Amino acid sequence: MLYDLAKPFIFTLEAERAHGLTIAGLKAVPMGPAPKSDPILRSTVAGLDFVNPIGMAPGFDKNGEVPDALIRMGFGYAEVGTLTPLPQAGNPKPRVFRLVKDRAVINRLGFNNGGQDDAMPRLERIKRRMGHGMLGINIGANKDSKDRIADYVIGAKNMSPLADYLTVNISSPNTPGLRALQDKAALQQLLAAVMEARGAHHIPVFLKVAPDLQPSDIDDIVEVAMDQKIDALIVSNTTISRPDLLSANREESGGLSGAPLKNLALERLRDFRKASGGTIALIGVGGIETAEDAFERICAGASLIQLYTAMIYKGPTMARKMACGLAEILKREGFTSVSEAVGSSTDK
Repeated sequence: MLYDLAKPFIFTLEAERAHGLTIAGLKAVPMGPAPKSDPILRSTVAGLDFVNPIGMAPGFDKNGEVPDALIRMGFGYAEVGTLTPLPQAGNPKPRVFRLVKDRAVINRLGFNNGGQDDAMPRLERIKRRMGHGMLGINIGANKDSKDRIADYVIGAKNMSPLADYLTVNISSPNTPGLRALQDKAALQQLLAAVMEARGAHHIPVFLKVAPDLQPSDIDDIVEVAMDQKIDALIVSNTTISRPDLLSANREESGGLSGAPLKNLALERLRDFRKASGGTIALIGVGGIETAEDAFERICAGASLIQLYTAMIYKGPTMARKMACGLAEILKREGFTSVSEAVGSSTDK
């Protein structure tokens, strides 16, 4: 209710400024302990124990400043980043646009972040305050890097000691040429290098893919991911496609997230479930707004889900409410755990 009252004022602010104030607020305001999740929501994915399957997607906490606060807001895990080896300012402003009538956002941020050296000591401190919440670190390459695979190797070496899992992000549309790393030969080379770069820290590695893929792309990605023993695929990132949109900012360039992405992201999740035969864990992202959406994504094959844009429109209590609602749905539908529901609508 408080967020509903404050939202008209918040939405008068430029989107990136409002986001910065949100991060500052989460750093400044003391928060209580993380809410207890219903035991039915617990699951083990890639050897990690999640108290609930609802995660904050990367992009919200680009510099790894508040993952502990996100856990106390009811998320089961928080993925920070994308963090690059060197600091970078990102693309020129304005670069974030609300599409209020569509409950969506278009961004062309371009991996703006303070760099890994800045984030590492902070994340080392914060990790001790995460409690039972899992910390994912999303790594990427600098825009002007002459060797992008080398950038991912640096990220894996730097972040493996700090993270519960790493995400290799090659699916952002806002770094020119980055999505070319989804091509089979390049992906094979990249993932082999990242897996080796973890050294003694054999933490799980997830791969984040784009929704704008052809069937042959999906088959190739699954083949390489399984060959390299990647622990999970995150399906998906923002889309460069433009479904029918109502808002004035609909023509802005960049990646589209939020409600209009729902059907495409769900379709891609089903595609990856079919291509992998359920042999690799999937994480569903894109257009998830309700507990019903989360349940649908789980039944389509997602072991975990992530959200971000929906919280802009629904407020900071969203994760907690979604977790409660998801537990109720699982019980109503006769499931005893999240894991039991995974893929139940596609594996018949």
